[in-house]
Amino acid sequence: MLKLTGEKLSWIVILKLKFLFLLCFFKPLLFASSITIGIAGASGAGKTTLATKIKRALGKEILIICQDSYYKDLSHLSMEERRETNFDDPASIDFDLLTTHLKMLKEGRSIECPVYDFTTHSRTKETIKVDPRDITILEGCLVLAVPEVRNLFDMRIFVDADMDICLCRRIERDQNERGRKFPDIQKQYLSTVRPMFLKHIAPSKAYADLIIPNERQNEVALDFIFGQLSQMVTPSLTCQTCKGNNDA
Repeated sequence: MLKLTGEKLSWIVILKLKFLFLLCFFKPLLFASSITIGIAGASGAGKTTLATKIKRALGKEILIICQDSYYKDLSHLSMEERRETNFDDPASIDFDLLTTHLKMLKEGRSIECPVYDFTTHSRTKETIKVDPRDITILEGCLVLAVPEVRNLFDMRIFVDADMDICLCRRIERDQNERGRKFPDIQKQYLSTVRPMFLKHIAPSKAYADLIIPNERQNEVALDFIFGQLSQMVTPSLTCQTCKGNNDA
C-alpha cells in the first residue's frame, strides 16, 4: 500500500488549490463561443413571440434578453420631461452597458440585468442575475441599427410585419402591460415611433441574415432557424419542434 508522508500530502493539497484557482480563472474560456442572436423589427412586429418560440423549441439552453430593459434611467427628470422623451431614438438606450453585458455573456460570465419601470420611466434599484447559456437572444427594435451591438451577433433576424398590425399590437400592449392611455399612445406613435422606425429600424433590415415577412405564419423560416441553431451549438442539442417534424 502506498504511504504518503506529511510533505507529500502538503504538495497534493497545494496542487489541488492551484488547480481550483486555475479552473476559476479560466472558467469563462470554457463557455466561450456561445451563440448570440439579434432579433429586430418594428414595435409590435412579433420579436418577443419569435424569441419565445425559439426558446420553447430548443429548451433551457436559450437565454432571452430584451433591449427595453436597458432604457436609460430618467428619474432625474420631471414626469412631464420623461413623457416627452423620444424612447424610439437609439440615444434613449444604454447601449454601452448592453454591449458590455453581451460580451460578458459570450465570455461565460454572469451579468446583473437592469429592471426598468415603464410606468415611471426609470430603473428600479433591483437587478436580475443572468447566467450565460449556449444561446443568447437579444430582441429589440434597434438591435441591428447600432454597429457595436450588431457586430456581436452570430445570427441577425429581422421580423417584418405590416405597420397597421404592429400599431394594433402596440396599443394593446401599452394599455394592458404598461398602463398607458390611448391618447398618449397615439401621440407617441405619430411623433416618435413611426418616424424613428423609418429613420433607424427599417434601414437596419439590410444587415439581417434572415428576414421573416410574417413570423406567426412562416413555419418554414422557423424550422430553418431551429435547425441551424441546433447544429451551431452542438449536434446533440435536440430541437423538439424539428424532431416532431422529422417524425411526421
